[in-house]
Amino acid sequence: MKDPRNVVLAPVVSEKSYELLESNVYTFRVHPDAAKPEIKDAVESLFNVTVLKVNTMNRKGKRRRNRRRPTFGQRPDIKRALVTLAEGDRIELFDI
Repeated sequence: MKDPRNVVLAPVVSEKSYELLESNVYTFRVHPDAAKPEIKDAVESLFNVTVLKVNTMNRKGKRRRNRRRPTFGQRPDIKRALVTLAEGDRIELFDI
């Protein structure tokens, strides 16, 4: 099994992610090679909660223009996981 800290990289802080907290759904940036069962095990071991469901999404990095030359660069691709917790469980990291 992989180290949980290498699977779950960081929480996602945005308006949309904070709206999802009301329905007990937490958003994390995860390793691009992480599978749903690995993400579930990592969140359960890191935060001592029960995970009901994991949804993942791969977000393509934006294409960015170079200022001095007529070339383009690429921001990195990001994988996010929407983790639904059991009723009564919460992660203190996201307290408002």
